Amino acid sequence: MKAAVIESVGKAVVAEVPDPTPGPREVVVEVAACGLCGTDLHILQGEFAPKLPIVPGHEFAGEVVGVGTRVTEVAVGDRVAVDPSLYCYECRYCRTGHNNLCERWAAIGVTTAGGAAQYAVAPVANCVKLPDHVRTEDAALVEPLSCAVRGYDVLQSRLGAHVLIYGSGTMGLMMLELAKRTGAASVDVVDVNPARLETARRLGVSAAAAGPDELDRPQGWDLVVDATGNAAAIQDGLDRVAKAGTFLQFGVADYATRVTVDPYRIYNQEITITGSMAVLHSFERAAELFANGVLDPDVFISDRIPLERYPQALEQFAAGVGRKIVVVP
Repeated sequence: MKAAVIESVGKAVVAEVPDPTPGPREVVVEVAACGLCGTDLHILQGEFAPKLPIVPGHEFAGEVVGVGTRVTEVAVGDRVAVDPSLYCYECRYCRTGHNNLCERWAAIGVTTAGGAAQYAVAPVANCVKLPDHVRTEDAALVEPLSCAVRGYDVLQSRLGAHVLIYGSGTMGLMMLELAKRTGAASVDVVDVNPARLETARRLGVSAAAAGPDELDRPQGWDLVVDATGNAAAIQDGLDRVAKAGTFLQFGVADYATRVTVDPYRIYNQEITITGSMAVLHSFERAAELFANGVLDPDVFISDRIPLERYPQALEQFAAGVGRKIVVVP
């Protein structure tokens, strides 16, 4: 079969690889679409993936075309979205309900072959059936949405909060859509990319600007979310949290990224700084929210690019052109 392969640091190609074979409790999915994510860029940079080469792609959906000998939950012909998370279920973190912090954490498309291919294999337990009205090629959005749902689980946001989001890429826009539905009094978005900021305005924000200084909230925001992973944005965002507020590090920063915190201010103003890591008990809820129309795929997906052009799609994504880019085998 044809698949994208990150062969080495900085090098992605499209090549022929062996067709996947399912284990007893696994299925083979014919991929309808696979989303590109910041994690893919980190893998390209030599981060996250324990070894290369790897077939990337952890945001994907498709049709079941093969099942293992002990699979009863789905059948050939079912359409599914796939949770890429792979846990050991044995370590301390798994046993205390923090599976996303698993000591042997793994993921389809990060540590094992992923969905940037014609076919992908996945545990049946990771497959969520799609209702008839959901287009398979749109359901690659379920996985990033499940990360955003996890982010709001961490935030434990209260009604009437004032929210500031850094970044209006896919994840920032998803956090925007969830903020609007969790009782926020206002949701402001900042971004230096005018095209992406315009999409935020299209979705409906209280205010949108290139930077917080253009917004009228001198007392700060109750919830500040970084969806960029950019050091300058993170540093600025930490200073915008109101008293008793919360800062969520949601964007994926490079390993070397560093910022400065003010311990006295954190103590004196009772500020919470927290993070959100991938998916935790949120994939099924994201699938339901998606099926109920929490996102408009035609707004979120800006480009559908043939798998043959995966390296070019990565370049476009890295350049910040467009919103969610998906590759189509």
